[in-house]
Amino acid sequence: MARMSTNPDASGSTPTTRRDFIKQTSTVVAASALAGLALPHVHAAGNDTLQVAFIGCGGRGTDAAGNALSVRQGGTKLVAMADILPERLSTKFAALKQKFGDKVDVPDNRRFLGFDAYREAMDVLRPGDIVILTTPPAFRWVHFTHAIERGLNVFMEKPVVVDGPGGRRMLKLAEAAKAKNLKVGVGLNSRHARHLQQLAERIHDGAIGEIVLQRGYRMHGPVASFHSLPKPDNVSELLYQIQRFHSFIWASGGCFSDFYIHIIDHLGWMKNSWPVKAQALGGRHYKLSPEGLPYVDQNFDTYSVEYTYSDGTKFYFDGRCMTGCWDNFSSYIHGTKGSAIVAKSGDCGGPSSIYKGQSPKGAERVWTSTTPPGEDNWYQNEWNDLVEAIRADQPYNEVERGVTVSLVSAMGRMAAHTGQEITFEDMLNCEHEMAPGIDKFTYDSPAPVQADAHGRYPVPEPGIKTTREY
Repeated sequence: MARMSTNPDASGSTPTTRRDFIKQTSTVVAASALAGLALPHVHAAGNDTLQVAFIGCGGRGTDAAGNALSVRQGGTKLVAMADILPERLSTKFAALKQKFGDKVDVPDNRRFLGFDAYREAMDVLRPGDIVILTTPPAFRWVHFTHAIERGLNVFMEKPVVVDGPGGRRMLKLAEAAKAKNLKVGVGLNSRHARHLQQLAERIHDGAIGEIVLQRGYRMHGPVASFHSLPKPDNVSELLYQIQRFHSFIWASGGCFSDFYIHIIDHLGWMKNSWPVKAQALGGRHYKLSPEGLPYVDQNFDTYSVEYTYSDGTKFYFDGRCMTGCWDNFSSYIHGTKGSAIVAKSGDCGGPSSIYKGQSPKGAERVWTSTTPPGEDNWYQNEWNDLVEAIRADQPYNEVERGVTVSLVSAMGRMAAHTGQEITFEDMLNCEHEMAPGIDKFTYDSPAPVQADAHGRYPVPEPGIKTTREY
């Protein structure tokens, strides 16, 4: 089957575009599941302490909690934590307590365990406090719904969705959060890197002319839970997949969505637009561990995507997680009057620089970014910016952009996994919900994907499975 049709169906309806969806959502948000709730003027003002709850106590979340307690404005305190694994609750609490002392006030009765623990942790907070959502992204819409109901400001990690149904839910929730005057930050920290802000301003002012090409690369060895071996006997299937979430598309969008989203985001920002379609290649190569055991994750080892913007401009992205190959983790833009290095290394490492030609050579360089003192940590910057908006009651809601770039990332991923050209509307309207009923999960729930007799999980089959990824 060719790529999903965008022709009207038998009823005469046409798949929803992102712009139409947001417009429709804005007009009906008062009639949504959250309607009928009070829409107060919610913020924490003056010198009031902002209480913080922390949902999903992994490594990234612990770093985010540390950023929350280190904001330059001060006045933050961690008062509740929640996870599904008791050992993570205890170890991350101990680490934060040791580092931040009295800023961490989370006694045993405010450390909550289980799939419903997010509710208990948020219920400790007052309206206008902050909740950190750093579980695998499949759970994001579930937790965000309760945060809005409770009138909480939110910091959520990226990506914020992994599939079309999740994207549609989160766009509605973004409007509900705006209606309640909640401030919501999304962990797309490139937007808070001061050198990238400087570069974006110059590119938008025409410093390199019209953009004609973008290139992004994240190529290195396997990291995080990119690879997984067959499940051991001492853990349930569901908990294994959640703990190894980078290996499972339903939980994280796989390595493509979780690893590559930052470059996709900041190149879209520089272009001031989003790609409208993608075609892609990818493959699984060496799926044996050094000990000869099979890797059973759902990821491709290599991805190569051609994104296309509405004006025909191309953005080429290459991703690779393989040992022994050339590493390249950077991004570039080419224009009619010059070129730029966007991220020199890593997701958004600086400095950024502009060149009068198309080759980034020292003699061609005409500008290099500078970072103000104390502004060189973009993880901390995004928290400072969020808390400043809360304290000053300024509009601050990054969810729509977070959903859009999450779906643009998934669009490239799906193009590689199906072997089809995928448009943004295809991705937004795709009906494959990868984890149905996730809001009702318990420890006894079956995992969204099941292993075969050899411990292997369903994997993408381009050209064979063409309307869903596995």
